[in-house]
Amino acid sequence: MSHPSDEGPFFHGTKADLPAGDLLTPGFRSNYRPDVVMNHIYFTALRDGAGLAAELAVGDGLPRVYAVVPTGAFEDDPNVTDRKFPGNPTRSYRSSAPLRVIGEVTDWTRLTPEALQVWRDRLSALRADERGEIIN
Repeated sequence: MSHPSDEGPFFHGTKADLPAGDLLTPGFRSNYRPDVVMNHIYFTALRDGAGLAAELAVGDGLPRVYAVVPTGAFEDDPNVTDRKFPGNPTRSYRSSAPLRVIGEVTDWTRLTPEALQVWRDRLSALRADERGEIIN
């Protein structure tokens, strides 16, 4: 695993209601390909990027963004870094070690219903395209 120079702060988006101190771990189904169990937990240094992930997360809960701290080594997310965006402008990362929840963040930008639908349509198209594989 590489050691990115980004020092955060870091954020994770989900629909789970979590208290400070909880650990977010790998081993759950992907929000983008439900047939894939993820070997990593994903996070970003962009608050609104985590908000987008929260909006798109599976589940019935409210979208939530948490400030998190990696408990182990992490690397650039290969699903977006250099594959879709040269470098790491999304400041997206993943780790096989848990993330510790520091607390909920509420000052992130919510998507409009129209923008959220555009993202959902993109994900539907991605699921139908075998080239949309996840580097797990």
